[in-house]
Amino acid sequence: MKLIRFLSEDNRLFYGKYEPDRPDQAVILAADPFDGLDVTSNMAKIKQLLAPVIPRNVLALGLNYRKHADETKMPYPEVPIIFSKATSSVIGHQQTILLPTAGNKMVDYEGELAVIIGKKGKNISQENVWDYIFGYTCANDVSARDWQMQKQQGQWYRGKSFDTFCPLGPYIVTKDEIDNPDNLKLQTTLNGKTVQNSNTSDMIFNIPAMISFLSHSMTLLPGTVILTGTPEGVGFTRTPPLFLSPNDTVSVEIEKIGILTNRVAHEETRSASRE
Repeated sequence: MKLIRFLSEDNRLFYGKYEPDRPDQAVILAADPFDGLDVTSNMAKIKQLLAPVIPRNVLALGLNYRKHADETKMPYPEVPIIFSKATSSVIGHQQTILLPTAGNKMVDYEGELAVIIGKKGKNISQENVWDYIFGYTCANDVSARDWQMQKQQGQWYRGKSFDTFCPLGPYIVTKDEIDNPDNLKLQTTLNGKTVQNSNTSDMIFNIPAMISFLSHSMTLLPGTVILTGTPEGVGFTRTPPLFLSPNDTVSVEIEKIGILTNRVAHEETRSASRE
């Protein structure tokens, strides 16, 4: 099942079941899908797709693809490298990535598979991880490399958390539709040119390993989004570096899930009195 969160033509907010043969409308869910998949018989026309989930937390893995570690000339981690992103950084499909006035010269793309947690869990064994997964979506772990690598070395949170730096979507594909998320093609394009072309089989820590690790002594809540790392081909490793610019279009496509597309623009500056 493909699940979306959207605004209807009369500006009401719904969760819905998305059906590709009717792309302009959706079957309305009776409630938040994490409270149960109660699909009604009512339809609504889609005015705007939103991020398919409002995350309780956004947790992410760094350096989790072998070829990405190789291109950065860093050793493979012995345990997962974990960081977080602000939930306020989340946007949806076709919404705009804003190059922040705080630093907009080195903003990078990172196409990733995102795992959505479906029920509360702690100290989960690798064998039981699948019981706690709700579904999957496409993600772009947008990163301001100047903040990540220069201004605040060793502390990634700010450089990963500016507004609009966590596009998710276009929908959540429930786990029953994907038999092996550790073997999915992943491709990122920038202005139609392929910049990342990989497979989740290149991950150093697979999904059971990473989720079990994250749950050790830490509760994972329903709606938690876990970004599983990015493959090789990111902009800062290239010669010359390739960073996002206004009017760019970046897309993340994952096999059996879909295509997440976002335009890029400069953040508009506003005085406090105008906000």
